[in-house]
Amino acid sequence: VTGLSIRHVGEHFQRSNGTISKYFKKILFTFLSCDIYSKYVRLPHSDAPVHPTIHNNPKFFPFFADAIGAINGMHIMCAPSSEERDAMRNRK
Repeated sequence: VTGLSIRHVGEHFQRSNGTISKYFKKILFTFLSCDIYSKYVRLPHSDAPVHPTIHNNPKFFPFFADAIGAINGMHIMCAPSSEERDAMRNRK
């Protein structure tokens, strides 16, 4: 649900804004924990080229000109238990 407000996400999933905010923070802090961050996040080298979609678009490049990397295209391995697989199917 990229780019949507908490209100829109809450409406989509039929949950309160407080619930959406609470679990968003839990997930955010989980991804930022040392265990996950150091194992799965790989920062690009400083000499890595800027993606052409960002470099050639004046809407993006001024904001990403000095950025080291971006989350776009990041894949996080997920291996839910057999009981949880149906709930995790077709999720971003």
